[in-house]
Amino acid sequence: MTRKTTRQSAQVQSSSSHAQNEGSSARLGIKSIDRIGKTPLLRLERIAQELTAVEILGKAEWLNPGGSVKDRAASNIVAQGRACGAFAPGKILLDATSGNTGIAYAMLGAAQGFRVTLCMPQNVSIERKRILQAYGAEVIYTNPDDGSDGAIRAARELFAKHPEKYFYADQYSNDANWQVHYHGTANEIWEQTEGRITHFLSMLGTSGTFVGTTRRLKELNPQVQCISLQPDSPFHGIEGAKHMPSALVPKIYDASLADENLEISTEDAYTMCKRLAREEGLLVGISAGAAVVGCLQIARRMKKGETAVFVTILCDSGDKYLSERFWEED
Repeated sequence: MTRKTTRQSAQVQSSSSHAQNEGSSARLGIKSIDRIGKTPLLRLERIAQELTAVEILGKAEWLNPGGSVKDRAASNIVAQGRACGAFAPGKILLDATSGNTGIAYAMLGAAQGFRVTLCMPQNVSIERKRILQAYGAEVIYTNPDDGSDGAIRAARELFAKHPEKYFYADQYSNDANWQVHYHGTANEIWEQTEGRITHFLSMLGTSGTFVGTTRRLKELNPQVQCISLQPDSPFHGIEGAKHMPSALVPKIYDASLADENLEISTEDAYTMCKRLAREEGLLVGISAGAAVVGCLQIARRMKKGETAVFVTILCDSGDKYLSERFWEED
């Protein structure tokens, strides 16, 4: 990749041809779910302007049709569930979520005609609740004090009572989660940077994005430094992220993959969200702010003049968090 930035936005390719074949008109456009993946890399210029030899690039995952990186995992979980017969016609998709994966399931359910039941902490942002309501998903709210772990327990209990009724997608244990990043996200990053990536950083939630992308990048170039990021406390405000030492550890998580694990404070993530909005014109979610904090912390350790290409995942946009009070604070 040259120094020119990949700031292109997602485009929908449409045909200009109106040719007809034996009286039937050609189909135009694509399905919304066909837009999942192939998101652009955005260069963060003003945030990292003092790091003259370092490029910091963020994958703009809010350009997926459901608005987040979780569209990738959700679509692959549904597809593989259908393919193996576990997600049979008539079954209801069930899973625990902190919001984004649930939104992805709900979007897919609306597009493909299946019902969705989600277990989710009561204290997720009001915007996420309204989006799920708009898509028509059934939501079972769990005790906010129990976080995402409480939602997981509730989903497991419901499935245990009615296994014939539900397809339990189980994003925290389903290999389809990390595999979609192994086959998709990592290869996109490699191609978009023309193999120049030196550092990959990602927040841990289900851990699918980090695990799948890291496994593939390490195959392509073992020298790529892969750094996992997580909140610095069990009690934090980074929705979707897990503090692994105090949480139910996802079955798909492999701690040995990380060259380093870095802890990020909620306050630093909030501050970075505001900086990205006001200095880069990028309205991103809290986990995306945390990811950029991690990039800057690692980049500032580097020797003066040492070149590097950092890539991180900007999981979603900030429009799902506008009710959060931190936006009003100086």
